[in-house]
Amino acid sequence: MLKVQICIQKIYTINLSYRRKYMLKKIFVALVFSSAMFVWSGSSFAGGHCVGSTMSDAYTGGKYPQQYELSEYESAASCTMKFSDNPSIASINATIQGNPGSLPPVEDRLPDEPLVVVPYESIGKYGNTINFLSNATEAGTSDMLSTRHVNLVRFADDLSTVVPNVAKDYEWNDEFTTLTFMLRKGHKWSNGEPFVARDVEFWYEDLMMNPKIREKPYPYLLVGGEPMTVDVIDDQTVRFNLPSPFPGLLATLATSYNQAFMPSHFLEQFHPEIDSNADANAQALGFADGWDALAAYYGNSGWTDTPTPLLRNPELVDGLPYAAYPSLEAYMTIEDTTEGRVYAANPYFFQVDTAGNQLPYIDYQNERYINENEIRLLKLVNGEVDYKSQSVQLESAPQLLDGSESGGYNIQINPGCGAALFSFNVTHPDLEKRKVYGDIRFRQAMSIALDRNEINDVAYYGMGVVEQFTGMSPAPDFVREDMKMYMTQYDPDASNALLDEVGLKDVDGDGFRELPNGEPFAMNIDYATQGIGGVEVELVARMWNDVGVKTSFKEVTPDEYRGSQSSNALDVHAWDKGQPLAIIAGDPETFKAPFGNYFNHTQGMLWAAYIDSNGDEGVEPPQWVYDLSDGIDKFQSYALGTPESNEWGEKITTMLTEQTLLIGTVKAPFPTYHRNALKNFTQFKTTSYEYYRTYPYLATQWWLDE
Repeated sequence: MLKVQICIQKIYTINLSYRRKYMLKKIFVALVFSSAMFVWSGSSFAGGHCVGSTMSDAYTGGKYPQQYELSEYESAASCTMKFSDNPSIASINATIQGNPGSLPPVEDRLPDEPLVVVPYESIGKYGNTINFLSNATEAGTSDMLSTRHVNLVRFADDLSTVVPNVAKDYEWNDEFTTLTFMLRKGHKWSNGEPFVARDVEFWYEDLMMNPKIREKPYPYLLVGGEPMTVDVIDDQTVRFNLPSPFPGLLATLATSYNQAFMPSHFLEQFHPEIDSNADANAQALGFADGWDALAAYYGNSGWTDTPTPLLRNPELVDGLPYAAYPSLEAYMTIEDTTEGRVYAANPYFFQVDTAGNQLPYIDYQNERYINENEIRLLKLVNGEVDYKSQSVQLESAPQLLDGSESGGYNIQINPGCGAALFSFNVTHPDLEKRKVYGDIRFRQAMSIALDRNEINDVAYYGMGVVEQFTGMSPAPDFVREDMKMYMTQYDPDASNALLDEVGLKDVDGDGFRELPNGEPFAMNIDYATQGIGGVEVELVARMWNDVGVKTSFKEVTPDEYRGSQSSNALDVHAWDKGQPLAIIAGDPETFKAPFGNYFNHTQGMLWAAYIDSNGDEGVEPPQWVYDLSDGIDKFQSYALGTPESNEWGEKITTMLTEQTLLIGTVKAPFPTYHRNALKNFTQFKTTSYEYYRTYPYLATQWWLDE
């Protein structure tokens, strides 16, 4: 089993008897991580049907923590698994568009070797609908997606062990150049069709690497810029062949929202390069052609929260075979509108609990969209939501704590992986601004203009830690100590001197600096509360104004922010960003232009365009951009913890940090909210997108006690 560095070694809990804002920083205590090993109480299991155990009962760990393969569990518990399913599963199945009207028995719907999940506290009860709250379609939705998401592997809740999930097991060769996955015999898609190795090959070779579907592959799908290949060994065995060592691929698959498989039996009929009748097949359903149908069902990103045809083409609903493509996830889309989505439990889901009950326990998921932060908070305080983490900033904790008793919910204050970052658009379309933002002296000046201690006290109640962003967060041991605090000192005099050197002078005497050519200079910070708290943005804007750089700020929706970002129109990028070592080992994007993605920072878009087009488009980047790209490729070719890995890690983090490209402020914790009625909800070790929200914490075994 693979073990890697986790996000952070501290969890905060809040004593709910103290809820006034000025007391917040005094009422958290550190908890120590612990893990326990137990012994089976054999008399409860020996010789009969498995009656179920939990993590709070007596058990010994199998090959992987918190889960077993069926034969492994039966052997360890000396029992025989008898399978049961949700008594409402037939009516639930009837809501899934395109599924067969009648279901076979549960034992025929499960794989031959279902994954046995050990519940945290109790064997659950079936029923109910869980209520979620997101910002909008594809905005603030990863929280909910993580509760139903599956991939070949995942992280266990120790955040250091990669364990099988959809895959039954995995195996590296000694050189980390081939990664083989063993799949579950008899595993089925949500419509009952077989899930086989071809579905993995189809995803990589025919979708993600096809420029007609995705113009540019995700960085983690390449190894040193070169593609992998995928071999189908047999229906239950698939192998990734890597052009050079890439040990971080496994950890990336454990955290990526992009699932490493797609239903070839369903999507191939629309793929013009596979099916000669693809256009006709698509047109029969009302689509323009095969590519249009693929865009409607799959999109171009692999992000499984993209709008379904129900939302994209609502007039086609009656003619569509499926509301969404068949899935391996715990829940299937059955409703998709501009107001929200509804999901139904997958009748073919591959997990069971230790008593043989098919998961998930909860019948339906109901996701509603509200972009206004204050209205979202009001609904949380009123107890109208069952779980929420994403888009909830620490500045909202006092309000949430005040309402927790009457609202019947609990608040965890957990560490995040990263911090709120600010970055300047170094390839801004305004050439004069581009010169300024591209000047390292300007970026240094803006960093040391920030009083991070004040930001910590005012925005984070003193609960945060001042730290520069080094490209890896939390910073591994190989990151130089001086880099962790690089340009974090508060020195407005030095900041003003650097701005003078750049040529930004107050020509008209109004207290604000003009551009070197004498034209007015003003920056705006567009921000979304999904990515950063408004209190910090306001403080940062005031501090930059104090050194004569006229700065305004405006709250926008996540979609508005991303729209401006995608069109290269932002002055300042403002978004939380964390990059644990395990993520960087597989995903190089922070160290390659444009230095982020659609969901955070992409301040070097024209540099990236130049590199991607071999100089035909965009703007030529400075040499350090190429050096940084080469360095991350070197770093990722070595196993974590080796001298070579540490050497290259130190080089690239120093190089990125000294450019002051991504300006870190304060690494602070985040609230995690859940209603008390939601059972088997455990203490999170981190509240973070980087470890994929709830994915390590087994949301499929949640149940509602009401």
